[in-house]
Amino acid sequence: MTSQSKPPLHPTGLVGLKRIDPELARVGSQFWQLIWKRETAALDQKYHYLVALGVGVGAGRFRQATRELVKAYAAGVTVEELDEVFSLLVWMQGVPTFSSEIAPSSLFAAYQLVKALEKEGVPREEIIKRLLEKYGESNPEVATLPGAD
Repeated sequence: MTSQSKPPLHPTGLVGLKRIDPELARVGSQFWQLIWKRETAALDQKYHYLVALGVGVGAGRFRQATRELVKAYAAGVTVEELDEVFSLLVWMQGVPTFSSEIAPSSLFAAYQLVKALEKEGVPREEIIKRLLEKYGESNPEVATLPGAD
């Protein structure tokens, strides 16, 4: 997937806004478009996903962070880049938080799956397929569609 390709997971969390107010959903969607579909973005899309991953972890939103890892990998992030991100998470969050919150999360499991499959020589497209099977909408730790849990 290139930075111009469609991401493998969609912002399904916005669906819930419509249940509150259709206008809120419309404004939320426009805001999402402004941030994620900007044609003049200075950062490559994969780095947007990595920033969102880090923010998700910092806010304790591992569901979001896992989704962002899947999208970042599909957008071309390398294992080496993920290694640096996780090293930064240990540094920024601390070893106790990493050990008790991040390491047992679906986020860390997805990262470990990518590392293991790449080490085995599995092609990127197959890894993305497996990530989506295991960490897509059918996984209650990752799903954001109502009723997916």
